[in-house]
Amino acid sequence: MTKKRFRTDIRRDQIAEAALDIVREEGTKGLNVAAVARRVGLVPSAVYRHFKNKSEIVDAVLELIRKRLNQNYQNVLGLDLEPVEKLKILLTEHVELIGNNNAIPRIIFSEEVVGGIPDKQHQLYGIIKDVIQNVRSIVAEGQKNGAIREDIPAENIAVSFLGMIQPAAIIWNLSEGKFDLRQHSKNAWELFLAAIQRAPS
Repeated sequence: MTKKRFRTDIRRDQIAEAALDIVREEGTKGLNVAAVARRVGLVPSAVYRHFKNKSEIVDAVLELIRKRLNQNYQNVLGLDLEPVEKLKILLTEHVELIGNNNAIPRIIFSEEVVGGIPDKQHQLYGIIKDVIQNVRSIVAEGQKNGAIREDIPAENIAVSFLGMIQPAAIIWNLSEGKFDLRQHSKNAWELFLAAIQRAPS
């Protein structure tokens, strides 16, 4: 019986998913080509056909995270809701994405990504820029229709939105899940909303 062959992009995504699973269970110290190969059911040489080394697998994992964050944005964008409601749902979706997979903060804040490797830092910066740009577009829509105050630039508001997630994700990761990420996001949203809403005339 011949093994089922997958398209290169599908196989690469499978390998990235397997790498995320390993990081979730063992941290980045458990991530290596042999471990990923076992998880996918391949021999290491088959993984090397898609990735030269562990570093390239980390690149693929970061790209997978980027796709999921952008997909959250696309899903929210298609909703027939006011911009403020879209922002609230987007926050919830991003927090759920992280809360359901502790591998995401583990890989993003790992030594390999933030510890001085320029290519990884550039890739992470690209992910952050995407999130800010996506939020900025929703904020600009809210400013245009008068729901969100216009005296603060949309990009500053978008960075503040990110601030509800990133520091909390670090604390949640360091506390090994003891910090209540979801409850924090609910409380942080109320503060954020009070700060951005346009005062009634």
